[in-house]
Order: sequence, then structure tokens, then C-alpha cells
Amino acid sequence: MSQLSGGAFRLGYVPGATPGKWARVWRERLDVPLELVQVEAADAVVALEAGDVDAAIARLPVDKTRLSAIALYEELPVVVVSRDHLLAATEEDESVSAADVADDVVHLPADDVLYVAGGPVPGLRPVAYREDGSVDPAGVADRPPTTAEAVAWVAAGAGVTVVPLSLARLHHRKDVTYRVLDGGPTAPVGLVWVSERTTDLVDELIGIVRGRTVNSSRGRAATRPDDDDGAARGGAAARGGAARGSGPRGGTSAGGTRSGGAARGASSASGGRGGGARGSAPRAGGSRPARGTGGRPGGGKGRRGR
Repeated sequence: MSQLSGGAFRLGYVPGATPGKWARVWRERLDVPLELVQVEAADAVVALEAGDVDAAIARLPVDKTRLSAIALYEELPVVVVSRDHLLAATEEDESVSAADVADDVVHLPADDVLYVAGGPVPGLRPVAYREDGSVDPAGVADRPPTTAEAVAWVAAGAGVTVVPLSLARLHHRKDVTYRVLDGGPTAPVGLVWVSERTTDLVDELIGIVRGRTVNSSRGRAATRPDDDDGAARGGAAARGGAARGSGPRGGTSAGGTRSGGAARGASSASGGRGGGARGSAPRAGGSRPARGTGGRPGGGKGRRGR
């Protein structure tokens, strides 16, 4: 039951999103209970239209003819690789390019949110296999049903996958690692609600995610009745981050702040990746050893970094 029928205001959020900071501000300012409801990215719009949630932190874009949305931040794409992959030997704050995974099989999960709208996918396409293990050129390749399963395939040495940074963190495990993919598609996230249900409480939530203070003209209506010192306790909620900036880059957290480690080292003069101190001398030889093409889970040889 949504807040439209009374009770708590229900805020949906997709996997990887972290609405906690906005929830804290809501609970400081309002006497209406807030319930956080996790929804799958593909189900967020359905949940909104069915009234299961009153608003949602969801993946963009959405249909603007029925829904309203405020962009909050954009997530960086990352390549997830096994620990024995060549790229695992690079510094954690180094980024990689599509050329770095050109020889890898890239498994996109069925719940992919980066390439769902199209666009060139790096690496090699998965192939289908017959029961005897031979390649079936006319067959349809297996696809991991979820991001978690795609990461498991990567851990088994079947190839690599590309996902938003927050999902790589959510499904992180000891036998995989990830690097930011330069030039890859970002994953925008925003606050979404049904346009015809723009209630006072939805307006309050909009103000919170935009950093509106408790003393603003819109922020006074639903504050606690006994909250005479609201201004002292309020303060601006952290704004969602913008698209990638031009400064030093780490990951983009669910709140839009950079939290993925130190700034990346500068490129070495010869184009090689930094070894030892970040961003210093190039790796001897300046080029990567050739890699194999990978395969299905349980098949093919894993790559080992040098």
C-alpha cells in the first residue's frame, strides 16, 4: 500500500542506489514515516504506476509523458575481470579502454542497464555451443540472467563484463576486480514519480534531494509541529553528483560524490601503464602480452597477468 492510501511514504530504489542520506534528512524533518523499498531496475516504473511506491530512485531515462524525473547523478561504467586477468595487475585507480578488452569475451547480463539502448559493446561477442562442445554459428549464446551471475561467470574465467560502478561494488567478491572503462556509456540515476501524483510529500522529497533547506518556503509545510529549531538541525542534503567531471576521477558513489580511491595517475610518456608509484615510469616494453578469447563458464583457459 502506498502513501496515497495513507500510512508511510514509500520510496523505491534500484540495486546499487543508496538513498540512506536522503532518508535521514526526511526523518529529521518530517513526521510522516518513510519506507525504503528495493525494486529491480526493470520493475521501477511498473511499481510507480501500480502505486506500490510513491517515488523511486531509478535508472534514467523514463517516459516523460507519464512520469516526471530529476537527474541526480551518473555512474561510471567499469569492466569486471577475474583476479588472474592481465588488467588485474594494473593500479586500482587506472582506467582501461575498449582496446584493452578487445580480445575478451564480454558477457552482458539480461538486466544490463548500460547497453540496453544500444551502442557499441567492447570486446568479443559470446558464441553458442552445441552439446558436443563445438561452436554453433547459428545458435544463440547463453547470457547471464543477472549482474550477480555475470560476475560469477567472470570469476570462473569465462570472460569479462561491463556494469555500473555501484553494481560492481554491490556484487564484489574476492576473486574479481574492476577498472573504470574510459569512453563507455554512463548510467544516469534520478528521482522518478508519476506526474499526476505530485503530492506535497513528493515535493518535500524533491526539495531534500535538491538540497533545499528546512527553512525554505517549501520546506516549512511538512516539518514536525514542534520543530522550532529546524533550521539548526536541518542543513542541506548532499546533492547528487553531476556527470563525470574533468578533474581527478575515481568512482561515482550513489550520492554522486567521488569515492573510488585516489586520483588516477597521469599517462606515461610512452603510453605504457604506470608501475610502482602511480602515474610514474612506463611498464617495460610499453605493450600488453596477447590474450586468449575466453569462453563459457567452466570452459576455456583463464588468463594470467604478468
